Amino acid sequence: MGPRLEREIRVFPDPTREAEAAARHLAAQARAAVRARGRFSWVLAGGRTPEALYQLLARRWRSRFPWEETEILFGDERCVGPRDPESNYAMAREALLAHVPIPRRQVHRLRGELRPASKAAEDYARLIGRAPPTGAPPRFDTVLLGLGPDGHTASLFPGAPALRERTRMVVSVPRAGHPPWVPRLSLTLPALASSREVVFLVEGSEKAATVARVLRAGPRGNSKLPASMVRSAGPVRWFLDRAAAARVPRTSSGMRPPPRE
Repeated sequence: MGPRLEREIRVFPDPTREAEAAARHLAAQARAAVRARGRFSWVLAGGRTPEALYQLLARRWRSRFPWEETEILFGDERCVGPRDPESNYAMAREALLAHVPIPRRQVHRLRGELRPASKAAEDYARLIGRAPPTGAPPRFDTVLLGLGPDGHTASLFPGAPALRERTRMVVSVPRAGHPPWVPRLSLTLPALASSREVVFLVEGSEKAATVARVLRAGPRGNSKLPASMVRSAGPVRWFLDRAAAARVPRTSSGMRPPPRE
């Protein structure tokens, strides 16, 4: 089965409930993947939105998550060192990875400090492999993504050449379309599509208009809103707080009420 767009939209009263639901979902997906295939392959998102989720997993879900069978990758990275405050890896390490018993060899970071950045992209692509043919098993179990006010996700920005990439799994992004203004590395749309599910985690009223535009985009998506172009071999799930979902019609296809606590 090739990449498709099957949406599920879940709305929560606030970011705390949203993070709790996302943690519960990820733990369940991880346990199911380990039972089925012996490992859970998880692509982490950067930025600040997932930080509360990572902290929650490190504290309350530490003993209920199969860390020793989990493999960590990253959806994108800024071209900075791994201790730089702008590094996605640094944020994930501080919030999550340093506090859970995951073997270091199973954490695969994008080496943003390498020059040229294309070398780091090539190295990560070798780790992941080329874009799989239609019908091949997905490479990742869960890809976690965020959403920028301009509709970008990972480091795939509106109008960028990377949106037309069909064979490479990782690219360097020489000109970022959003602060901080540094070059970046990013998984491509074919890489994101090689997943059993994609989970968008979005919060805040400043994202509401963009969320609504992405969810209204047609089956082929909109290159001005890269998030609308993301596909998966399974569902594309949207975890939204009430503020981010404010402009999404209640009749939207795939809308689900928040689960009962």
